[in-house]
Amino acid sequence: MQNTTNTSAGTDTGRLGTTDNVRRTIEAIWHIEAAKVIGRAARLVRQVGLAEEFAQDALLSALETWPRDGIPDNPGAWLMRATERRALDHLRHSRLTANKADEIGAAIDFQHEVASDTHAEIIDARLDDTIGDDLLRLIFTACHPILSPDARSALTLRVMGGLTTDEIARAYLRPEPTIAQRIVRAKRTLAAAKVSFEVPRGEELGRRLASVLEVIYLMFNEGYTATAGNDWMRPALCEEALRLGRVVAGLMPDESEVWGLVALMELQASRFAARISPQGEPVLLLDQNRKRWDHLLVRRGLDALSRAESLPRREGYLGPYALQASIAACHSRAASVEQTDWVQIVALYDALDTVVPSPVVRLNRAVAVSMAYGPAPALAAVDALMREPALQSYHLLPSVRGELLFRLQRADEAREEFERAAALAANTREKALLLARAARCNAV
Repeated sequence: MQNTTNTSAGTDTGRLGTTDNVRRTIEAIWHIEAAKVIGRAARLVRQVGLAEEFAQDALLSALETWPRDGIPDNPGAWLMRATERRALDHLRHSRLTANKADEIGAAIDFQHEVASDTHAEIIDARLDDTIGDDLLRLIFTACHPILSPDARSALTLRVMGGLTTDEIARAYLRPEPTIAQRIVRAKRTLAAAKVSFEVPRGEELGRRLASVLEVIYLMFNEGYTATAGNDWMRPALCEEALRLGRVVAGLMPDESEVWGLVALMELQASRFAARISPQGEPVLLLDQNRKRWDHLLVRRGLDALSRAESLPRREGYLGPYALQASIAACHSRAASVEQTDWVQIVALYDALDTVVPSPVVRLNRAVAVSMAYGPAPALAAVDALMREPALQSYHLLPSVRGELLFRLQRADEAREEFERAAALAANTREKALLLARAARCNAV
């Protein structure tokens, strides 16, 4: 907050700069630790909304004390302990049975006695059930069928990845107030229904699967290309989504779409090292050095895709994640952009748009069309999307249109589109990339 008093003006600049750095560090730590902290708290209080509230209280406490006292050696453990204390206080004040309070208190006391990673693994073994994953349990709880599909996904993204309502709104191409209302109503509904904090079994597991996969998919997407902030990627969020996908595959090994999602994430993750320059600038797919791709992850992704293709399918055809993985596989199998089977990619996008019709799918298809058949037919396809309500604030629409116009040697129009895309982009790195492309048009 800006200091408005004259007496301190000019005297606290150095300390303020340090405080700002600490706050940014705390925010980065929170993005990594939030889901684990909320998941553990939810196990104690059995309510997702309360768990998030206690975790947010711990975060506020960190924002107040860490700039003054310094960041703890193990900030994740600090946040976990602070959240657990609040959860235990709530349970005691709620007058739960003495046995329950003693049981929870003993578990927390045991946690406080240890600090090393080895001991932390022992804690997990002591406290976790056969599923062994508070985060996955949290996802399945928030994806309860009592909620609408949109509410399930919005709530889970909020508590799992620490995503803001703005980030979730951009992921769904929806107004931010709409997403905020969904999240609030979802928390109230789960609390009123007293939904248990557990991973379901049998048919109930299958009923929640689609929402769980959607959440993991959107988590990975946010990590792969961050909606906002100064970083092009959030690798920790991608890694957590990939880990959760692998856990779900272990739970449901005969589900084609589970393996399709795992395949998609493995193949996309293989490009991490090539997606960022040494200066931290974004490197788009067509410009990437494919020798820097992780070929172990490529092989794992192709193997997962092969498994998805071999399993029975609910509707008789590949689902949206397996189709997207097939598109990623076309890139992974090609040694260069020129050797990529763009015609096949266009056909796969046609299939994807049949399974899950979406203007974003059609925009991505237009990019593939430009590579397979040239920029002119692709521009016609993009122009047909210009009035799509869902894409009016989507920065990639003018970005793609600008690229096509540039290839058609319509530099002035291209510059305007890149500038419009930059104005819509919330990610600092992406904005800079788009402005650089606009400047390139001036040089033509």
